[in-house]
Amino acid sequence: MNDKITAREVRLVGDNVEMGVYPIAKAMAKARELELDLVEISPKADPPVCKIIDYKKFLYEQKKRDKAIKAKASKVVVKEIRFGPQTDDHDYDFKKRHAEKFLKDGAKLKAYVFFKGRSIVYKDQGEILLLKLAQELEEWGKVEQMPKLEGKRMTMFIAPKTVKK
Repeated sequence: MNDKITAREVRLVGDNVEMGVYPIAKAMAKARELELDLVEISPKADPPVCKIIDYKKFLYEQKKRDKAIKAKASKVVVKEIRFGPQTDDHDYDFKKRHAEKFLKDGAKLKAYVFFKGRSIVYKDQGEILLLKLAQELEEWGKVEQMPKLEGKRMTMFIAPKTVKK
């Protein structure tokens, strides 16, 4: 930018400038005349390409664009539901309704069975419970990760199905 440009000649482009190859002194003079900055766009070109712009305004616009893009990006929410290996039918139905609501709202679901103490011997019951949940929630979400035992908990992830508009 401005005095930091080391090339002897530059190719000048811009809205209010006649395009062409200029000596650096003449390009700087034009930039000062317009009360703007001379900014190097493409330093690898021969000769380097420079543009006369208001650099502060350019940075402001870029920041604004980045902020708008970030605001549009969707944030992934992960909701958790915990079961025991011998969860009762009523409790299971209650938690399944919550899971259904989470998936409808567009959140990912992390369902897990926590094994306390010696209940680890009921691994198969925990897996059956998670697979039953996945089957019953098939309408609202798809399984992202099948039940997997990690330490004392068996975890399964379900992602919401995308709604076609």
